[in-house]
Amino acid sequence: MKKINIWIAIAVVVVIVALGGYAIFHKTPAKTVSTTTTTSSNPNIATSNSVNNSVVITKTNSNVGNYLADPNGNTLYTIGSGAAGVSSCTGSCLSAWPPYIDKGTTAGLPANISSITRSDNGDIQYTYKGMPLYYFASDTSGQVTGNGVSGFSVAKP
Repeated sequence: MKKINIWIAIAVVVVIVALGGYAIFHKTPAKTVSTTTTTSSNPNIATSNSVNNSVVITKTNSNVGNYLADPNGNTLYTIGSGAAGVSSCTGSCLSAWPPYIDKGTTAGLPANISSITRSDNGDIQYTYKGMPLYYFASDTSGQVTGNGVSGFSVAKP
């Protein structure tokens, strides 16, 4: 009888340890709360999540005010001479201004976000209020160094 009780106790301990390990390593993502914080790398850049979805967030910079970024904090730009629904940056332009490409589904996009099919390569590019979104290749996360370069400006909410 003692041997059976010991095996039951061991089984219970194994189950508890397995559940604890699962709970530690399989956490669900925390819900985003609307806040304003200042990044430690640049005190002039604050993040305001007034737009916060799976495609874009709003950030704030002392030089440009509120602007759009991808969920990783990379600044998004539009081209001033562009037309809504048309990706006008093609060819050599793309080396400095890579498009913000949709790698998932285009169904169920958030308000003001849509996508277009690029005529040069068939990629699906995100747009904000119809204007195609681009990155500036020289930016790192949180930078807005492409603002005003080659007719591009930060995308504004």
